[in-house]
Amino acid sequence: MPEIQDKTMPPGAVVLPLLPLRDIVVFPYMVAPLFVGRPQSIGALEKATETDKYIFLVSQKDPKVDNPAEEDLYRIGTIGKVTQLLKLPDGTVKVLVEGCWRARLLNFFPGEELLQAEVEPQEITLAETPEVAAVMRAINTAFESYAGLSKKLPPEVSTSVSGIENPTRMADTIVGHLQVPLTDKQEILELLDPARRLEHILTLLEQEIEILQIEGRIRSRVKNQMERSQKEYYLNEQMRAIQQELGEKDEFKQELLHFEEQIKKKRMSKEATEKAHAELRKLKMMSPMSAEATVVRNYIECLLALPWKKGTKDRHDLLKAEAILEADHYGLEKVKERVLEYLAVQALVKQIKGPILCLVGPPGVGKTSLGQSIAKALQRKFVRISLGGVRDEAEIRGHRRTYIGAMPGKIIQGLRKAGVKNPVFMLDEIDKMSTDFRGDPSSALLEVLDPEQNNSFVDHFLDVDYDLSKVLFIATANNLHSIPRPLHDRLEVIRVEGYSEEEKLHIARRYLLDKQITAHGLSGKQVRFSDRALYEIIRRYTRESGVRSLDRNIAAVMRKLAKRALLEGKRKSFSVGESQVKKYLGVSHYQYGVREEEDQVGMVTGLAWTETGGELLTIEVTILPGKGKLIITGKLGEVMQESAHAALSYVRSRWKELGLTEDFYASLDIHIHVPEGAVPKDGPSAGITMATALASALTGLPVHKDLAMTGEVTLRGRVLAIGGLKEKLLAARRGGIRKILIPAENGKHLTELPTGLTRSVEVVTVAHMDQVLTAAIAGMNL
Repeated sequence: MPEIQDKTMPPGAVVLPLLPLRDIVVFPYMVAPLFVGRPQSIGALEKATETDKYIFLVSQKDPKVDNPAEEDLYRIGTIGKVTQLLKLPDGTVKVLVEGCWRARLLNFFPGEELLQAEVEPQEITLAETPEVAAVMRAINTAFESYAGLSKKLPPEVSTSVSGIENPTRMADTIVGHLQVPLTDKQEILELLDPARRLEHILTLLEQEIEILQIEGRIRSRVKNQMERSQKEYYLNEQMRAIQQELGEKDEFKQELLHFEEQIKKKRMSKEATEKAHAELRKLKMMSPMSAEATVVRNYIECLLALPWKKGTKDRHDLLKAEAILEADHYGLEKVKERVLEYLAVQALVKQIKGPILCLVGPPGVGKTSLGQSIAKALQRKFVRISLGGVRDEAEIRGHRRTYIGAMPGKIIQGLRKAGVKNPVFMLDEIDKMSTDFRGDPSSALLEVLDPEQNNSFVDHFLDVDYDLSKVLFIATANNLHSIPRPLHDRLEVIRVEGYSEEEKLHIARRYLLDKQITAHGLSGKQVRFSDRALYEIIRRYTRESGVRSLDRNIAAVMRKLAKRALLEGKRKSFSVGESQVKKYLGVSHYQYGVREEEDQVGMVTGLAWTETGGELLTIEVTILPGKGKLIITGKLGEVMQESAHAALSYVRSRWKELGLTEDFYASLDIHIHVPEGAVPKDGPSAGITMATALASALTGLPVHKDLAMTGEVTLRGRVLAIGGLKEKLLAARRGGIRKILIPAENGKHLTELPTGLTRSVEVVTVAHMDQVLTAAIAGMNL
């Protein structure tokens, strides 16, 4: 068996002491320190030092095996040389070995004192070719990158490796510095072909570089997160210390806990609950002093304050509900009947969509207070919002939370104020809304007031569905003409007409007097109002469909009485009659029962409807020499001017029946004037009045002094229906009119009027203009 001499690789197999290695692979050209403790391994080292110091270094497959057999060892190892040996006090040996050549294990010789093996060197010389040079250059570059990324290699290692020109030595040197598993290193040791070994090492280097880069990114990210967390922790600790110094508690945490408890307890919709939890999570990550945190806090508070499930139970006792409505308001039978119908249906069906009522009538007739009485009769909460002058769509739908100072719309605010999901919600003055560049609020109301859509109303601030279908909406308006048609279509219109004198007297007796007596510190026993005194106020100091002006005048009388009570003695009683009213209120404001004293030619009394009630309208016609011109004055609207032309055309078509010449108008100018020229007037209902005045002026026959009329006229003389019949009849009664001509189509409405309204007035229905002229003009019979 040949021996190794002067570091020259033996030409054949040799027998050497064997040192089994745990968790390490020794490569040629590698210097490695080893700690040896097993007796057989120490015996192998001693045998090597006694001879030529060469030893066979081979790795164990399983490092846990203490007495390895041949099958526990890999077949390829390294012939190494012991360069230094040091025996330690505990009996172990520290040895420094240097790898020389690869060798294959041929035979294994176990022994009690040491292990020996017959091994055969396996080194293959690699010729330097351009391909090898290219691979070596790539390995050099990759190892420099690896050394720069790895924190375990000193900088000089990269320099020393770059100076190696032998490809075999370069491969074995580099692999010794790689942090790869033992199996990978053993695989490289067993690659006897240097070219394949270089390629494999290049692949390993690239893999390790990628791993180190990923580790670097992870370390950087973790470091940043730790720095941020440490910064936040440090700042929070500082803030906590400051709060403790100031004696403050951690209110923000308490607030978050409070929100969390409230969200769990609050019975909201699924969508609202999820939204509240999401916003609370955002709030937890914010600084409590930030502006965004304030917005989120306000949003959560708004969600929690809304009545999602809470509602009141309706009163199903119809008799009691009717008694409440009767006690609070006099008359208004249609409205009361509609509310009782709603209660009856709800009692039977249990689930009913809230109707959208619209009370239309002149000012002061009790539309708003009627809404409060309806809520009281139903045992519901009452909410009122005024829409007069509203011109911003966000007032209804709310502002989006991106805006500073954003808040919900009036609908959601009203429900939040009510605290229940089914209040009586009054939309006051719905006809007074306007439109500008900020949007159309009436269009925003379309969804609110549609029973088919309002179960999923979305306010811009809330941004979640809210159910409005249980709300009883009541709108009020003075005039339907200014309400957009799509909105009008969603409303159930109930007309609240003006009061007659008798109704006003009852209202004053039942409500107004007691209210004003109490408001002025007097008692019911001290003050006595006669009916004639109240009639005097109604007739000569007010001209309205409602009772607001009546209430103010009664209050004016009460102030006078309160002053007298203090001057003359608090227990003094007062009796107010017609003369006292004149004394306290001064000169009368209006005339009552003043009609023409005698029949007049070309002058007719008409009846007009205004937003404040009915009015008497005098129409005058004068015939002048001229050239057939028609002059119209009195600030008349376009519709009323067209009615004047239609009336003249009718009169011209009836020239023969009226006893006129066929071309009577050619040499005449006709002037139609409606007094109170500063007041705008419009509408078609003065048509028959103008035609009667024209016929009277042209024929010279007078019109009955105690007669008034209303109706639209066509070119063929038909009399068409008009509106506001009750208000016009009230105006006729105030003016002392005894006979009224109305269209035949309006005759059916007389049954709906109070019986006392037509008691002192004769109402005649007419279908054609001939009937009007026959009834109105003395001596005419068509």
